[in-house]
Amino acid sequence: MASVKRVILDVLKPHQPNALEFCQAIAKGGSDYRVELTVLEVDENTETVQVKVEGSAIDFEAIQSIINDMGGSLHSIDEVEVQSGADDG
Repeated sequence: MASVKRVILDVLKPHQPNALEFCQAIAKGGSDYRVELTVLEVDENTETVQVKVEGSAIDFEAIQSIINDMGGSLHSIDEVEVQSGADDG
């Protein structure tokens, strides 16, 4: 089975939770997630951020749910890296 190894997401989020709390919540969604966040734009109520998540088998639906639970909105998937498993033939 193919595993998602890396995704880069364009996300609109409120100022709170802050970037650190936002990344920590996403990182807790997996056993080995590495999360990086870059603020691209700030306005009065929101921030547009780029979120990079790396791991051995990323659960995209869980990440999307975490983003929504924190008041964020996924705008786009900007990059994806997927690796096939040994049993993919």
